Amino acid sequence: MTATAPPFGRSPSASAPRRPLAVAGLLAALAGVVFGLLLAVAGPASAHAALTGSDPQDGAVVAAAPKAVTLTFSEQVAMGEGSIRVLDPAGKRADTEDAPRDLHSGSTVKYGVSLHTGLPDGTYTVAWQAVSADSHPVSGAFTFSIGAPSETAVALPDSEAGGGLVGTLYGIARYAAYAGFIVLAGGAAFVLACWQRGAGARPLQRLVVRGWMTLTAATLAMLLLRSPYTGSGKLGDAFDLDGLKAVLDTKPGAALVSRLLLLGASALFIAVLFGTYAKREDEREKKDLTFGLAIGGAVIAAGIAGTWALAEHASTGIQPGIAMPVDVLHLLAVAAWLGGLTALLIALYRTPDITAGAVRRFSRIAFISVLVLTATGIYQSWRQVGSWSALTGTGYGQLLLVKVGLVAVLVGVAGISRRWTARLATGGGTDADTSAATPETNGTQTPQAAAPEDPARTAQLARQQAAVATAEKKRIRDADPDRSGLRRSVLAEVGVAVVLLAVTTILTSTEPGRTEEEAARSSAPAAAPVASGPVNLTLPFDTGGENGKGTVRMDLDPGRTGANVVHLWIDGIDGKAMDVPEVKLAFTLKSKDIGPLPAVPVRLTEGHWTSTGIQIPIAGNWNVAVTVRTSDIDQITVDKNVKIG
Repeated sequence: MTATAPPFGRSPSASAPRRPLAVAGLLAALAGVVFGLLLAVAGPASAHAALTGSDPQDGAVVAAAPKAVTLTFSEQVAMGEGSIRVLDPAGKRADTEDAPRDLHSGSTVKYGVSLHTGLPDGTYTVAWQAVSADSHPVSGAFTFSIGAPSETAVALPDSEAGGGLVGTLYGIARYAAYAGFIVLAGGAAFVLACWQRGAGARPLQRLVVRGWMTLTAATLAMLLLRSPYTGSGKLGDAFDLDGLKAVLDTKPGAALVSRLLLLGASALFIAVLFGTYAKREDEREKKDLTFGLAIGGAVIAAGIAGTWALAEHASTGIQPGIAMPVDVLHLLAVAAWLGGLTALLIALYRTPDITAGAVRRFSRIAFISVLVLTATGIYQSWRQVGSWSALTGTGYGQLLLVKVGLVAVLVGVAGISRRWTARLATGGGTDADTSAATPETNGTQTPQAAAPEDPARTAQLARQQAAVATAEKKRIRDADPDRSGLRRSVLAEVGVAVVLLAVTTILTSTEPGRTEEEAARSSAPAAAPVASGPVNLTLPFDTGGENGKGTVRMDLDPGRTGANVVHLWIDGIDGKAMDVPEVKLAFTLKSKDIGPLPAVPVRLTEGHWTSTGIQIPIAGNWNVAVTVRTSDIDQITVDKNVKIG
């Protein structure tokens, strides 16, 4: 009796041993690389809603205490009690500790808190934290001064919201959720659309079930970590019931709960697919069941994909009504391609009877998925980047270029896989089931031994014959050079896909390039005014006493809004350095009723005085007054108007 031909229709020319340890080692190494990449970038998520302005401005020095502090953002944010805190120089709360007031006006997103009356002079710190509309936490801090800057006991936070251990765990859970969805949806689609007999294959069953378990566990972890991720940053708060209740009232919380409900429906889908469907023999009944499972599975997969679109980038910004369905299509195409690719890899290594027809069908589905990914990716890139400068000048744009490069590599490797598939197709491969093949071992037919009367011995021989048959199938499979080539190329595809998924996960927690550029343009006048250059003044003086005449030379550097350094040189009438007991400075902007802002220079050497950290809050024509005292009773103030900023 001759052994049946292998599924791909190639007679092996030589035996090729399997390398399961090598494959496992390679996949473990890839997993390690991705895990390290996640840890390396698992710092605070970049701000998706950016602070574009404040009143008072960062670093401003105001003459009188303001009644309130207001913050303006680039997009909608969610705030609660304590989201904006104003601290005095001693670190005590200077605001009324009420929840921030919503001060929206048209498209302007603004919030404010009231301050106590009668605040003393000094430097005040404003610390804020919120959740942007695309579910990511944002935070920041700045200072302003009343009367004049002073020392403060408040230390500005050195980390942003969403960082630390909680941020790292949340980022890993996000990656696991994407990976679980891709394996779950893509693996099930591979079985239904490409290889229906694979519903009875244990390796594929385990793959899809593990995808479901990974997605479920990651979703539960994200739900528990959501409160500390957007709030305190303490891991212990993950089990705080009040925090969990608050999360459930938010859009991201509702999306996560909806995902868990859909995963319950998907569990029933998996049970039918690998239970009733796998055992169904009647072709007509199986065809009807295939149609029903395909429709139900597509609805569940689209619903799960929609939970990401509902709570992240697609739900904010321009054209959300178009962006959300496009995002769902994008995720489904990713799952069909990369999840199906993972299922194909498992089938090629673990199931000896996968057919060439199944590989051809997946090749067509992968090609269609790439077309959908290209179309939806172009739209998403335009929407999130917005300009060529943002493509190269922002973190989001640079990550997007890396992603495009990885997709190009993946498509190139897929082209090699398609060539191997074509070789298999022309090699006479059929979809015939080879499970009934009679095994040969080392080219020698296994004799059919007479059944002994001992039932235990009969069962033992049956198990041995089944093991020999399975070993022969594996030997034939591993000896097929075309199948081996396809396995190697598919393994390379999966390796690139693992890294691509990591980059995509990072991309979803990075501020879109369009938003970053718009925020920079909005905040540029206050944060980075154009410098007019150092200011140089020469002021003659005469205090009226003995040796009371001289000249003050002053340099103000850099001569713009923000912090400046002043150097004063005092010369006598003979042009030599003149030593005086005291020098004072004051800056006044009369057009805005700001000042006088005092400064007390420090003597460096004879005739040379300096003062650092002089804050010029806004640009304008400032009056600079210099007071020179030459004796206990002789002093004079001289002044001059000069443009600063």
